[in-house]
Amino acid sequence: MQLALRSVHIAAMALVLGGLAFGVPDENLRLSIVLTVASGVLLLAVDLAKSGVFLYQGAGVASLLKLALLGLGMAFPVARFELYLAATLVASVGSHMSGPWRHYSFLDRRVLTRD
Repeated sequence: MQLALRSVHIAAMALVLGGLAFGVPDENLRLSIVLTVASGVLLLAVDLAKSGVFLYQGAGVASLLKLALLGLGMAFPVARFELYLAATLVASVGSHMSGPWRHYSFLDRRVLTRD
């Protein structure tokens, strides 16, 4: 399920980001925006269902930073493309960093191993 959700999320966000880059009106991006948000919420829910510690590990912190950048993009439409691009870069790094970085706990100050 995560693979399907992640694939939809990446494709939909690519359409949103590309649309912003080329000045596509928001109403023409509505479906892509809805798919991006819905798949993102479901992906976050899956990660939180596995363990709440996700939020203070490297991958979770990257997700929270991404959400903050997306929120800033909504608050500052003039910089939306740049902020969404930054969010995409943060998400890419967060998704592909090595295990020790992904599972590093900022609260415990150590890598949390999977049980």
